[in-house]
Amino acid sequence: MVVPELRPWRAARPRVARLARTVRPRLTVAAASVKPQLARATAAVRPRVARITQSVAPKLAALPRPKNLKALTTLPLSLPRTVRTWQYTAGAATAGLALTAGVVTAAGPWDSSGQRTAERDWAAVQEGSGGTDHGRKSDTSDSSATSGTSAGAPAPAPSAPSVLTGLGGATGTLKAAPAGRALAAVLDPLLKNPALGTRRTAAVVDVATGKRLYGLGAGQALVPASTTKIATAVAALSALGADHRLTTRAALEPDTNELVLVGGGDPTLTARTDPEGWASLRTLADSTAAALKKRGVRQVTLSYDTTLYAGAELHPIGVNDNLAPVSALMTDEARTDGSTSGPAPRLTDPAASATRAFAALLAKHGIKTTSPGPSKATARASTLAQVSSPPLSALVERMLTNSDNDLAEALARQTALATKTRPDFAGGGRAIHAQLKKLGLPMTGARFADGSGLNRADRLTPALLTALLAKAGDPSRPDLRAALTGLPVAGFTGTLSARYTDGAAGVVRAKTGTLTGVNALAGTVVDHDGRLLAFAFLAANTTSPTEAQAALDRTATALAACGCG
Repeated sequence: MVVPELRPWRAARPRVARLARTVRPRLTVAAASVKPQLARATAAVRPRVARITQSVAPKLAALPRPKNLKALTTLPLSLPRTVRTWQYTAGAATAGLALTAGVVTAAGPWDSSGQRTAERDWAAVQEGSGGTDHGRKSDTSDSSATSGTSAGAPAPAPSAPSVLTGLGGATGTLKAAPAGRALAAVLDPLLKNPALGTRRTAAVVDVATGKRLYGLGAGQALVPASTTKIATAVAALSALGADHRLTTRAALEPDTNELVLVGGGDPTLTARTDPEGWASLRTLADSTAAALKKRGVRQVTLSYDTTLYAGAELHPIGVNDNLAPVSALMTDEARTDGSTSGPAPRLTDPAASATRAFAALLAKHGIKTTSPGPSKATARASTLAQVSSPPLSALVERMLTNSDNDLAEALARQTALATKTRPDFAGGGRAIHAQLKKLGLPMTGARFADGSGLNRADRLTPALLTALLAKAGDPSRPDLRAALTGLPVAGFTGTLSARYTDGAAGVVRAKTGTLTGVNALAGTVVDHDGRLLAFAFLAANTTSPTEAQAALDRTATALAACGCG
């Protein structure tokens, strides 16, 4: 195992101390409900816990040691590198979960089926003593905490449970799901808050059973804002698969020496020096230049191909810092300020700008190009080089965590392409609707005018949003899991990083939705009794986004704290 960096810990100390006081009571409840067989896993990683605890002492000295490993894997397992280090470290320390550092790191990437490697390993070794051996000899007499091959090497890793199914519903060890009347007594007064406007709807579902536990106009469709991205995520994952990648390529037309940069619809293609795991325009240029030189070509006519998508590039909201023109070819989401998330000024012609950057990179290799213009690569063109995005699961997680509108619109069009629908704004919406209907979800009243939720013509019901979350948690659909692992974590990641600074920080995981007069929140919580609940709260005609967000946060916090069984 690799211990996450602890360097950012010092900067996060005040926040961690504050959050620790918040979650300490919840840990007592979690510890009381832990299954006896998890003691084996705790013992296996005790030396690692000790090392981590020493690194952050004395801040962790007063916090109880957790044992409910199954709840740990509800933390996000795939985040941009810029947030992985301190958020996992501070998150673990905050909850007294030093063990999380090992379990989350060991959780590993998605395998070919779209399932976390750790989930697969857990299924295979439930009766075993642990996961990866790290080189331990097959010597049953060695019961020490170190490897038999190297002094001080780690013992076998605990096998991480599945991200969601391990919350206990299938084992019968948890209390019953919250009672409807008890939930209503808690939620009704909070949802009547005037800060939530003149219309508000809600639903709460037990993910383990799919049973609705609470509803307030659950079948009524309202403007969902960015909670639409949950639907886009599930539709794209089901249509394309969690391992699907978006590919950008350079193709050479025979005889004419026309080099065409062909867009594959990847808005995360980056021209930055450090690609941080995303597809790199620099790598594409390096490989293309090498291939041209091998053919003896030193000068080309440069073109770009954006014909993968159809229709208007500009969203109906017009020029807006929240979304670049939707093009099949762009770099760094056409941002002009060096940012990687949030609103930013955008280029007006992303494809032309990306191709000019490509030309400059080719020039460094001695390849001369003409001024680029639009074209279409023919079937006769030879692909000289190509680069691919991370798997779709990672794109979905980034989209949800950062509420990334560019990725949302790209994934809507990719869903359209996968289902042979016209890849424009309207076609993407139709494809999402059709794909969700195929999954048997409650589509009455639902309308998709785009994939991001920026269009006020979008309509979703709390019933659909909670059904989407429950479907993503279905053990038989690991391909949809990124729709949950990408949800922002309250107080720590993405659009919830500045919210829940007290209360349910680290407990609520939800997608936000905000437009003028519209506020929404949809996600999951583990309640006081250990049940995983999916919830959706939609509010219309709000007058203060700050007050509306605070009201929604209080409602989600109350749900998390509810011992309503």
